Amino acid sequence: MKIEQLYTNCLAQGAYYISHDGEAAIIDPLRETAPYLDMLKQNNDQLKYIFETHFHADFVSGHVDLANATGAEIVFGPNAQTTYKSYTAKDHEIFKVGGLSIEVLHTPGHTMESCTFLLKDESGKDLCIFTGDTLFIGDVGRPDLAIKSDLTQEDLAKLLYKSLREKIMPLADDVIVYPAHGAGSACGKNMSKETSDTLGNQKKTNYALSNISEEDFVKELTTGILPAPQYFAKNALLNKSGYQKYDEVLEKGSKGFDADTLEKLSQDANTIVLDVRKPEEFGQAHIPNSIFIGLDGQFAPWVGNVIKDLQTKIIVVCPEGRESEAVKRLSRVGYDNCIGYLKGGFESWIKAGKKTDHVNSISAEVFLKSQYQQSKTLDVRRPGEFDSAHLSLAENKPLDFINDWADDMDKNAAYSIHCAGGYRSMVSISILKAKGFKNLLDVLGGFGAIAKETEAQQHILQGSLSH
Repeated sequence: MKIEQLYTNCLAQGAYYISHDGEAAIIDPLRETAPYLDMLKQNNDQLKYIFETHFHADFVSGHVDLANATGAEIVFGPNAQTTYKSYTAKDHEIFKVGGLSIEVLHTPGHTMESCTFLLKDESGKDLCIFTGDTLFIGDVGRPDLAIKSDLTQEDLAKLLYKSLREKIMPLADDVIVYPAHGAGSACGKNMSKETSDTLGNQKKTNYALSNISEEDFVKELTTGILPAPQYFAKNALLNKSGYQKYDEVLEKGSKGFDADTLEKLSQDANTIVLDVRKPEEFGQAHIPNSIFIGLDGQFAPWVGNVIKDLQTKIIVVCPEGRESEAVKRLSRVGYDNCIGYLKGGFESWIKAGKKTDHVNSISAEVFLKSQYQQSKTLDVRRPGEFDSAHLSLAENKPLDFINDWADDMDKNAAYSIHCAGGYRSMVSISILKAKGFKNLLDVLGGFGAIAKETEAQQHILQGSLSH
């Protein structure tokens, strides 16, 4: 018997590979199929089922391509309807993988089709549950992501409360919990960095499994939820209706352009030049009007947050050798229209004698001494981070919603911008520059560097004082 968690840090997402006696099942696979096909070959397994815990909103699953490649059956829980071939399971229906059994537990609440898969060994003993977004380690899934549901988030929270108590909490304490996500995902509020735990420990430590009333559970679950990222609904629909073949997406994005061709293509209003290098490299020099979102960060979620249209044509500027990685990670969140990359990397742009732009930066120390009182300070961290501690004169403008607030700002005003450490501020500045903002300063090291400066302490509001 083999149970393997395949965790992807960028998306804080867990897929699962289960096999026994030459048969295998995969739960919630990512977009690219090669890793799973390689595992099947290495283990000499035949893929029998692809189980989907729900219609994922934060990434595009690889279920359709994987089924086409292997002949495996795609299985959803009750209430799921797709436009491609799939099987809608009944509550408590049993599926066999070798000598193992997988029982479908319908657990609506996060979405109406959400289900948990209970794995039993050959003797029928409960081993583990694959909970999707129904139950996380330390948290549960948000109740506001159901596709075209007539139910309110309060209605869904009540359903989730019932699902947890009727389907999951009665299971034995030694059952292992394997969720779809960990800390960093926007599918919940306060997920643990741990990616598995015993159900018994979760009963002790997870508020959702405590002796909490339905009313208090609903209040806790629906209070303080940030609006869902704009790409969530779009990804959920792709998972429901199907998508372009990944191999075709990768082939299209693997075309190298010289500097002249890129310059010409970038004149199209529906084309974005996406620079995925390190923040400091982009700050030093970049192609004018290009957008920065670094690969060495939560690349895919930030792409989904700030690039509105999935059909936007994208040309990538990245270190040589990482072009396919960029295309792959774009496709994981449904951005399938990458049309190529700058051949030879940014150095080829320089060698071609093309114009460059840069980002003006300033140390935290100099910022406090010369700019803090002179320019408007924008803190682009999330509200929870801002509320815990921030500069008294700073205005919270989360990067997550930059497309909502940027057009209401004065493009000629002077702004000093910081996040926690420097990644998000560079993303923000790149977007604002492309929108025509003229006078922007990046505070190096972000709030972390600011907080270390003695002079800053008198300007920092902590905790409840920040409201």
